[in-house]
Amino acid sequence: MTREVLPEGRLFIGGEWTEPASGHYEVTDPATEDVVGLAPEASREQVYEATAAARDAFDGWSRTRPEERAAILDRAADLMRAALVPYADLASAESGATVGTARGMQVGVAVARFRRYARGALEPVETPLPPQINEAGPMGKAGVLGAVAIRQPVGVVSCITSYNNPWANPAGKVAPALAMGNTVVVKPAPQDPLSVYRMAAVLAEAGAPPGVVNVVSGREIAVGEAAVESRDVDMVSFTGSTVVGQRIAEVCGRDMKRQLMELGGKGAALVFDDADLDAAVAGIGTTFSFYSGQICTAPTRVLVQRGLHDRLVAALAAYARALPVGDPRDPGTVVGPVISAAHRDRVESYVDLGRKEGARLVTGGERPDVAGGRGSYVAPTLLADCTADMRVVREEIFGPVVVVVPFTDEEEAIALANDSDYGLIDYVWSGDVARAFRVARRLRAGGVGVNTVGRNMEAPFGGFKKSGVGRDVGSYALHAYSEIQSVVWPG
Repeated sequence: MTREVLPEGRLFIGGEWTEPASGHYEVTDPATEDVVGLAPEASREQVYEATAAARDAFDGWSRTRPEERAAILDRAADLMRAALVPYADLASAESGATVGTARGMQVGVAVARFRRYARGALEPVETPLPPQINEAGPMGKAGVLGAVAIRQPVGVVSCITSYNNPWANPAGKVAPALAMGNTVVVKPAPQDPLSVYRMAAVLAEAGAPPGVVNVVSGREIAVGEAAVESRDVDMVSFTGSTVVGQRIAEVCGRDMKRQLMELGGKGAALVFDDADLDAAVAGIGTTFSFYSGQICTAPTRVLVQRGLHDRLVAALAAYARALPVGDPRDPGTVVGPVISAAHRDRVESYVDLGRKEGARLVTGGERPDVAGGRGSYVAPTLLADCTADMRVVREEIFGPVVVVVPFTDEEEAIALANDSDYGLIDYVWSGDVARAFRVARRLRAGGVGVNTVGRNMEAPFGGFKKSGVGRDVGSYALHAYSEIQSVVWPG
């Protein structure tokens, strides 16, 4: 593949495509190891230029009529929809996602999110509050006080995005932030930043004024640090690892910056004896197929009641072995590569660790024989006979690896599920719906799927414990990207 400086070979700062101060770096296809394009490497000073541009643009954008903001978001959605196939092809090439995933769950979801928050820009921002009747006292005369709560934009939002979804994840931050009148600086994941520059170009074409959207990329830690520590930044919205999130929280704490954190997960899937086995296997099996397990919401930690244990392990192993692994551009492929060779090695090291800890390797563990030995592929892997103290059970692997732990009764299942540093999304499969909901209410997780791995895109999304801080999605994102101001007056 011939190397080419794509339009994204420049930073996007203050409405201008800007030459990077620190040169370029190669973005490679994890399926073929070919070079997809060259991404710009920003300097710390250029990140500060981007946050300053966002600060300069904030006053005008925050006072723009909601109808105008909505129209821009709608036009951006139109432009993305018109170019869905080439944009999805780019996302597939730089992230390794299958073409179906890239079209439906990456660009397609981004379009839906821009549409949703075009409507969100028009939602009421003022909430009348009940009047308060005050008796005479030392602070004033008796009377009635009226009040209203007003959602105000936070200011400049630094959006730091994850590599597993270079369209939907940034869209889930940028669209609601803009809808509420904020300006943004996006720092995309270094592995697949090219799609985010496309999104910036779309927003500019749709009419977003200069400085409202800025994008700075880079592999160096200094780029991300500058995007967090800049005095022009009022809020940081981050999706990524818990370790990085903890560091961001420390830096934000110095200036009391607003934070929205979607961090790691080790989702527990509680499968009771009376569960629909086929449905449970299909749901858990998405860990193998969806982004090749590189998703924090995956049901990677299976807790199964002993009466169903052997049947579930056998069925899940058969399901994993039947999944086609290969070129993500092939429509028949279900499992593509992970993001990089380094991440493949990390996932494989966890499989080896699990075996050393005493887990039984039921299927997988080998490196798939695809693409002539090229590409960062990991076979769908199932580890059984696991115990709660194993690192493969406790730590996020972020790959197509499922671990199975048996339990005896409901109380033990709940205790095992909650015995985790994480609490993003858990799952319950049971034929007894009353029990499923009873168990769900006792799980320490931000979300629970009952007999499904599906998500309602209006339901609040976020985690307990080390899985994050705050909630977004639907109207909750509009709250996340706004501050509440109260105005009180004598009635």
